[in-house]
Parts: sequence; structure tokens; C-alpha cells
Amino acid sequence: MDYVSALVPPAVMAVFFIGLIRVIVKTQGGANKAKEDAVVDAALARAEGARQASARPEA
Repeated sequence: MDYVSALVPPAVMAVFFIGLIRVIVKTQGGANKAKEDAVVDAALARAEGARQASARPEA
């Protein structure tokens, strides 16, 4: 019976890992992709604008 208790934790972890990979793959793209891309683009533009504003010397 020791072999069963030794194999259960890796088997449970493998099942959860496979479930996690399936969720990641299923959530790629789809209806929300354009909305998520727009949020990322806006955040990058805001960060770039702040970086450029701080790089300009004050007169």
C-alpha cells in the first residue's frame, strides 16, 4: 500500500496541471481577445507616455 500513497500526490498534481493547461488554452482568443488586447495597448501607451514625459528636460 505504500506505493499507492507514493503515487497519489503526483497523479493529483498531474490532473490539476492538465486542467490548468486546458483552461489557459481555452481562454486564448475568443470573444474577449479584442477587448483584452485594447486594455494592454492602452496600458502600454500610458506607460510610454509617462516615460517620454519624464525624459523631457524641464525648461
